[in-house]
Amino acid sequence: MTIEAKKQIVNLLAEARDLSTEELVRFAIKRFDDKITFATSFGAEDQVVTDILRKVTDKPLIFTLDTGRLPEQTYKVLEQTRRRYGIGITVLFPDSERIEKYVNSYGPNAFYESVELRKECCRIRKIEPLRRYLAGLDAWICGLRSEQSPTRKELARIEYDEAFGLIKINPLADWNTQQVWDYIREHNVPYNTLHDDGFPSIGCEPCTRAILAGEDIRAGRWWWEEPEHKECGLHRKIK
Repeated sequence: MTIEAKKQIVNLLAEARDLSTEELVRFAIKRFDDKITFATSFGAEDQVVTDILRKVTDKPLIFTLDTGRLPEQTYKVLEQTRRRYGIGITVLFPDSERIEKYVNSYGPNAFYESVELRKECCRIRKIEPLRRYLAGLDAWICGLRSEQSPTRKELARIEYDEAFGLIKINPLADWNTQQVWDYIREHNVPYNTLHDDGFPSIGCEPCTRAILAGEDIRAGRWWWEEPEHKECGLHRKIK
């Protein structure tokens, strides 16, 4: 992180120190205007952020990544969200030639074979289209929470995303699971019905399973890998 970026983070954190979640979202939208976007995968947390965003702005800039391997329930909640809030949601797609090369070289489900092949699949289907989309923006909003996984324990409400070179706003960083679901029920927020079937975290269909009683909430994501590997690269820390 550059000295200039560090100063920017310090100043932003100081300004936003006592803000509520909704106030933080409003603050971010006002500060970055059309240079900030929200990334949603339509999980419970993202639906909460969408609801808050719609309260503070009529035309939030929202996008999602369609990897080509999403469960049908995710597409359904995408459409429900568009209709409920009367908003447009930009859908990003991976480069088809890159997908063809990967599948023809390694097979359609090669991600089960090694961490390297799984990360390459994530890189093609998620990281590359995300990097193209974020280019030219100053900030993005994410629905991450610090209790979600070991890789997110040090998550801050405002931080510098060194992987993509811009500010990251995490308005739900200090929320717990109960707060998320209390908000959804209180405000009648549409959500992915896979959550009702034991899926607290939802990604691509072949890489997501329901969790068992007592398991970590991210245990169903890339369940064949060790916990420290369970990030696709969208939200990684650079040491």
